[in-house]
Amino acid sequence: MSNKRFQRSSDKRLLAGVCGGIAEYFGWEPTIVRIVFIVLTVLGFSGIFVYFLAWLIMPAAGERRSLLEQIIRNFQGKSSD
Repeated sequence: MSNKRFQRSSDKRLLAGVCGGIAEYFGWEPTIVRIVFIVLTVLGFSGIFVYFLAWLIMPAAGERRSLLEQIIRNFQGKSSD
């Protein structure tokens, strides 16, 4: 069984690494994923919204928790570890 994780890329990133992470997970070229996000944005502005949600939900490479989990845990007063 493969040990692939759905996470933001640290080396194939332009902004937050979302497209690079999606491309690494599925074995695609990051440029193709970026073009899909651009097309979604041009056709109805949903690309920016989806990218922002993915940035919050996907953990960064090497991290255990996503940004959203860290924000929620901080709000609840729990440690970030």
